[in-house]
Amino acid sequence: MKGDVETYHENGTWKNKVEGNSQASSTHDTKDAASAKGREMAAERGVEHIIRKQDGTIGERNTYPRERDPRNVPG
Repeated sequence: MKGDVETYHENGTWKNKVEGNSQASSTHDTKDAASAKGREMAAERGVEHIIRKQDGTIGERNTYPRERDPRNVPG
């Protein structure tokens, strides 16, 4: 199971999509709900979770499990 998980806003709905899939895996009314589900999906798969802002820019990136984070920065 590979493919990072992306949380993004489209047509008034927050969605989660696994990289390489053509359709969203889940849809949510709020960013918080979508982010929580996306985090869960990424942790289960052991991949990166990319959370986009409403304007489409990247707001946050998290690697799961945490020890696989390529950055050598605290936090």
